[in-house]
Amino acid sequence: MSDLLIRGEIHDELITKHVITVSEVRMSPDLRLATVYVLPLGGADTEEVLAALERNRRFIRGVVARAVNLKFAPEIRFRKDESFESGERIDRLLDSLKQKP
Repeated sequence: MSDLLIRGEIHDELITKHVITVSEVRMSPDLRLATVYVLPLGGADTEEVLAALERNRRFIRGVVARAVNLKFAPEIRFRKDESFESGERIDRLLDSLKQKP
């Protein structure tokens, strides 16, 4: 996934104008579903970027199918990566604990 984005193989103006982080891909136990967690740099236009990735899902699935050695190409779904927000929230909580006497 990251290689597709880095090489600019997805020809969508919205995708090409954003730097998109792919933080994780989770596969279902039967390997038929891949959930891709993404976040545009700075979190800007997240919903629009997710919609653009969804529009190009068929192309992305085709590229992934050629790249992996599986019996079936997995269905791909895109989700907003919220791990950065969770990490920031934990950091703020830990900082607030340090400030208490």
